[in-house]
Amino acid sequence: MARAIWKGAISFGLVHIPVALVSATASQGVDFDWLDKRSMDPVGYKRINKKTGKEMDKENIVKGVQYEKGRYVVLSEDEIRAAHPVSTQTIDIFSFVDRTQIPLPNIDTPYFLAPDRRGEKVYALLRETLISTKKVALALVVLHTRQYLAALMPLDGALVMVKLRWPSEVRDLDILELGKEVKKPELTKKELDMAKRLVEDMSGDWQPEEYVDKFEQKIMALVEKKANKGEIEDVETEAGQESRQTADVIDLTELLKRSLAGKPSAASKSKPAKAKTAPKKAPARRRPRKAS
Repeated sequence: MARAIWKGAISFGLVHIPVALVSATASQGVDFDWLDKRSMDPVGYKRINKKTGKEMDKENIVKGVQYEKGRYVVLSEDEIRAAHPVSTQTIDIFSFVDRTQIPLPNIDTPYFLAPDRRGEKVYALLRETLISTKKVALALVVLHTRQYLAALMPLDGALVMVKLRWPSEVRDLDILELGKEVKKPELTKKELDMAKRLVEDMSGDWQPEEYVDKFEQKIMALVEKKANKGEIEDVETEAGQESRQTADVIDLTELLKRSLAGKPSAASKSKPAKAKTAPKKAPARRRPRKAS
């Protein structure tokens, strides 16, 4: 099995299903790093005061959130740390919804879920239940100090967890200001028939092996060509490792019986409360990410 990026458990009623989270995607883009051409040392980013243009010491930098245009509220590291959600190493299911009810714009990143530490039977139970009811499980999970909304769904013989965007992150279609010509178009039968014929002529099977990033292919071919000529520079880098935590195995059969006997469900414990109305403010600027 591929390396797990997180280990914990699915909380299903009073049952915990030990699972390992494995990334379902792999970034294949070309990663360009900055190097000093004189020494081949890695080049990082300087902390620059945008008004004076001078470099700053880390000790003089604080974090602020823009409350109104040009006005910021400064937060301390302790205040920010206290706001982080507590990591319970669980994927807490709080509701089940029909598959078709999750809007496409809310879907973000998929992950594979594998049973871990003798959790195979209850893992299969949840998968088969989702298949037979045609439901997906909505859950909350904390990854890297941030809480995410997620959906658990069956995929062939496995379970998949899809990170969902919070509803507040998804814009309404009204921003497109679609006019009557789009919403209620006057299309003739001839136009529709011709469009359908074109779709039929261009239709085929899903063939993922044929869909490739040609830019990446050209760049990597160029890299291979130069490497074969000996045009390679040595760059010293440091690699770190993250510690992983695992969930404890619990008596799954007994907990399942207690769940079915009418004990408090995860829905009443984990369902997120409605957010209170906050003062209107401009979105906070994010720190620039390294160019690739």
